[in-house]
Amino acid sequence: MCGIAGWVSYGRDLAQERGTVDAMTETMSCRGPDDRGTWISGPAALGHRRLAVIDLPGGRQPMSAEGPSGQKAAMVYSGECYNFEELRAELRARGHRFTTSSDTEVVLRGYQEWGAAVAERLNGMYAFAIWDEQARELVLVRDRMGIKPLYYYGTGDGVLFGSEPKALLANPLVRREVGPNGLRELFSMIKTPGCAVWEGMREVEPGTVVTVGANGLRMTAYWSLETREHTDGKDDSIARVRELLDDIIRRQLVADVPRCTLLSGGLDSSLLTGIAARQLAAEGEKVRSFAVDFAGHTDNFVADSLRATPDGPYVHDVAADSGTEHQDIVLSSAELADPGVRARMIRARDLPMGLGDVDTSLYLLFKAVREHSTVALSGESADEVFGGYKQFFDPAARSAPTFPWLVMIPEMIGEQGGFLTGETKEALDLPTYIEDGYREAVSGIGRLDGESDFEYRMRQICHLHLTRFVRMLLDRKDRASMAVGLEVRVPFCDHRLVEYVYNTPWSLKSFDGREKSLLREATADVLPRSVYERVKSPYPSTQDPRYVAALQENAREVLADGSHAVFGLVSREWLKEAVEADCARIAPAHRHGLEHTLDLALWIDMYTPAITLS
Repeated sequence: MCGIAGWVSYGRDLAQERGTVDAMTETMSCRGPDDRGTWISGPAALGHRRLAVIDLPGGRQPMSAEGPSGQKAAMVYSGECYNFEELRAELRARGHRFTTSSDTEVVLRGYQEWGAAVAERLNGMYAFAIWDEQARELVLVRDRMGIKPLYYYGTGDGVLFGSEPKALLANPLVRREVGPNGLRELFSMIKTPGCAVWEGMREVEPGTVVTVGANGLRMTAYWSLETREHTDGKDDSIARVRELLDDIIRRQLVADVPRCTLLSGGLDSSLLTGIAARQLAAEGEKVRSFAVDFAGHTDNFVADSLRATPDGPYVHDVAADSGTEHQDIVLSSAELADPGVRARMIRARDLPMGLGDVDTSLYLLFKAVREHSTVALSGESADEVFGGYKQFFDPAARSAPTFPWLVMIPEMIGEQGGFLTGETKEALDLPTYIEDGYREAVSGIGRLDGESDFEYRMRQICHLHLTRFVRMLLDRKDRASMAVGLEVRVPFCDHRLVEYVYNTPWSLKSFDGREKSLLREATADVLPRSVYERVKSPYPSTQDPRYVAALQENAREVLADGSHAVFGLVSREWLKEAVEADCARIAPAHRHGLEHTLDLALWIDMYTPAITLS
């Protein structure tokens, strides 16, 4: 895993801009602490920061090569290709000679053989940029599910690109502006494809190739989530899911550095740990596992509508059952509310997402894991693939003509954007933005001949989660992990599994009336009975009132600065009410609003963006 950056300017010799290229590249140092490199040739400049995972001495970048027919290309690459050994054998048979054992060289020579169509052959998580010397074009490619990020910014005579917005913001050509649509994205939770919040900046959409030439830019989708008939019965579907998982996990355990699993005691991370433990045991190895917990959380846990049980006991059941070398990362409320940790997470995201302890605890977990491992396997995305969330079963969420997770928002965080000023709410008109976004999101979802209205509605809900909701979580996971140089792999995002399960009818996905029925039965043999029977519980959040009290104290400091720019967005009167609420009985709306306000205020201090409401 690495960080990439670059610049193509058809009107310049970028050798004269090396200082700026280096500055862009250095913003990615957290993603790649092991090595750095810059490649410049005329109008093209590529920068790379490396986290060494495979072929430690041989995978240095930027990498350039000449193909069998003399075609020259240079590349910067972030991610992992899990089928690189098969592709390397195929390319060798076609006359390519390899000088390293890295997957990077396989992708580069694959481009020289197949052009941008190499993306269709890759199994993995990746974002890369290739400068094609012969065509004098830059080719930007992103993986199918959007696991690895890639941003770009069009200039008058070319493009800037990078793994994160901060790489582009380091170039003086980029304006630090956020307009109304950027603000709508911040507050709506709908993840509009391509939108990067910052004015003029775009994301390369998942499953897409962006080609930049002297005459402009063009986008080509090489993958999309397509509707296909599912012909397997229940038993064959269960067997196929397990077959895929065994292969996926085996591929994703390949690394030349220490590996581990992230264990929550839920179905998804538990089965990954169980299967990984079996596979590594055959090689004489043990799995290392890590879990996040909060001081006193299990002893003082109170069930609510989202979380019926604490994670801790289930984590320990799995660790014992799978024989892992396990460690709990126990966090205090002071650590979770620490403004310094909040700032590091904002810097990682380049945006104020307002998720509070859900963000800071993930960052602190990854930071602690990185002291022991470089690669971690995560259960992220299984709920989107197999249908694990409450909104998949809630009648109101199923029937509402909107993004299903938004129906559950009031229960979790209160009114969406409730902490904003009346002027801000009126200018942004979030309901209309969300309505328009939903209509666009469902417009192209294919329907099988004879598919019932109910099955098609569940297909829509699955599609929305796989093309919108999961991308928010993948962004969060990527930024929090790469901020500390930890590579987190997500087996449930393997496109083969996603395609197969997406097209499995809902009646099969939930054949016993429970969430993720198909997944549970496919992996029952590696699960403790307690986990097999456990009801879905979301990522943990602290219940300690001292955490809320710390938020309130931080918010009082913001209120004391009467001229702070955050009050151009946030209601001062609302914030005064929130800081006086009983910290032991605070409403979800007040807690979330405090978290989002503190993020916004700190982001404004750190980035000094020009914010416009119209």
